[in-house]
Amino acid sequence: MKRTMGFLFASLFLASFGTAALADHHGHLPKSGTISWVTGWIFEGPELAPQKDGYVIGHAQAIGATFNVNGSGPLHEGRATCVVTFIATPDGATNKGNCFFGDQDGDRIFTSFTGDAAANKGTNTIVGGTGKYAGITGSGPWECDASAPADNGGFNCRQSLTYELP
Repeated sequence: MKRTMGFLFASLFLASFGTAALADHHGHLPKSGTISWVTGWIFEGPELAPQKDGYVIGHAQAIGATFNVNGSGPLHEGRATCVVTFIATPDGATNKGNCFFGDQDGDRIFTSFTGDAAANKGTNTIVGGTGKYAGITGSGPWECDASAPADNGGFNCRQSLTYELP
C-alpha cells in the first residue's frame, strides 16, 4: 500500500509540475532556425475583375495541408489557408496576401506575403504565431508550381522560414 501511494504521489507530482518545463509553449522547437515545408493547395476562385487596357484585379483563397520536408517536426501534417489579392498589368503581375500554416496540434504561424504572380514566387514575412510559435519573427521565400488544367486548381508550394523565438 505504501509503495502504491508513493507511486501515485510521484505520478501526480509529475503530472502537475512536470509540464511546467513546457509552459513556454516552445516544446522541442529551437529558439532560432529554419523550417522548410511543402504545402499542397487547392485554389478557390479566383474572382476576376477585368479592367481597361489589359489590367485585371482579383482575389482568391487557397486551402491546403503542410508537410515538413524532413517528414516530421514543425508544420508537418498541419493545415494552411491563404487569402490573396493580385493585379495583372500589361507589364507583369504581382500578388500579396496573408496566410496561416499550422501543426497537427493546432499551433499556427501567421504570415504576410508578396510575390511575382507570373514567376509564382515571393517572400513570406512572419506577423505572429500561437502556442509554441507565440512571439515568432522572421521571413523566407516561397515558390509554387503552376497549376495545369487537369489539376482542378491543385498545386504545390515549397516554402521556408528563417525564424527567431523570444
